[in-house]
Amino acid sequence: MNRLDPRVQLLWVGSAALSALVVGAVLFAVVTFVSPPFLPSWSPYAAAAAVFVFGATVAVARYRSWRYEVRDDSLYLERGVFTRVRTVVPFVRIQHVDSSRGPVERLVGLASTVVYTAGSRGADVSVPGLTADGADDLRERLKRLAIRSEGEDAV
Repeated sequence: MNRLDPRVQLLWVGSAALSALVVGAVLFAVVTFVSPPFLPSWSPYAAAAAVFVFGATVAVARYRSWRYEVRDDSLYLERGVFTRVRTVVPFVRIQHVDSSRGPVERLVGLASTVVYTAGSRGADVSVPGLTADGADDLRERLKRLAIRSEGEDAV
């Protein structure tokens, strides 16, 4: 089983920090402008800290739970902190594969591989937290395996 690059934790913890800032700013505005008697002046800071600690803990647990494997006939994904999700994507169902690198991912040197499948809406899967070369290699490998399996399953 393959694991994600550890730097993906930076992205996920950063997302938790951003959420904490938003919660803290909203509560700070409420305490400052509304002044409800039941909210102490330190509550925005405590709430922001709690959101950050929770988010950072979930980010680390999310990293530890994420695994993927390219098998003989499929891509296998295992992930989830509160709900474990195991996904098997048969190569014959793969329609196309992309590598993507958003601005924040580029900042830390990471990329994602997105696998588009035949099937219902939302059937696409993504493998985040890969190095740029790793995402390109996975994309090319899955593309070759999908083309090969299409030939084997043709009628």
